[in-house]
Amino acid sequence: MSEMSGSDFQAEELDSIVNVIGLNPNDPLNGFGEMWYQVFLWVLFSSMVVHTVAALIALCRLRKHSIGRWIPLWIFIMGVLSPLTGGVVTSAAIAGCYRASDFEMVPFYALLWGLGQTVVCISVSFTRLLATL
Repeated sequence: MSEMSGSDFQAEELDSIVNVIGLNPNDPLNGFGEMWYQVFLWVLFSSMVVHTVAALIALCRLRKHSIGRWIPLWIFIMGVLSPLTGGVVTSAAIAGCYRASDFEMVPFYALLWGLGQTVVCISVSFTRLLATL
């Protein structure tokens, strides 16, 4: 059994991320870890894109405000923190449902599940449903 060096591990991890973005994994997604990883990365990527755009808009609008200039930083932090907390749990629930029912997940479905989680998060944020509870 040979051990991987740090550079080999990083190259393998980068290859894995490229496979997720390219929607072409080496084998079908039939394990829990594979499904969870793909859905999680898509929710992370899509959330970061949406929050980066929002942070850039806020930066343009609030750059001269003494306190408001820090808002874009918090927007970006929430764009990373939200998928690292709630995105992990919901991605695990989706992968668990697929695994329990013995379905294979097509990589495109992982993309749709990840984007769907981001859309639901944005919808809840804009409709202020949580404020009514």
